[in-house]
Amino acid sequence: MGIDLIFRIATIGILVSILNAVLNKSGREEQAMMTSLAGLVIVLLMVAREIANLFNVVKTLFNL
Repeated sequence: MGIDLIFRIATIGILVSILNAVLNKSGREEQAMMTSLAGLVIVLLMVAREIANLFNVVKTLFNL
């Protein structure tokens, strides 16, 4: 886990916020909400994968 994870999450956040603003201005609030939810799910999956990696590292550390 490095700083690249933070940059990926920030990039997804910026893209989702831009899409959300554009969709809200054009009157497509439902699609804006779905875009926000999709961005949230993507970020949560990325974080969950990193937490799983952390647990694997801790598990291998204490199984020596």
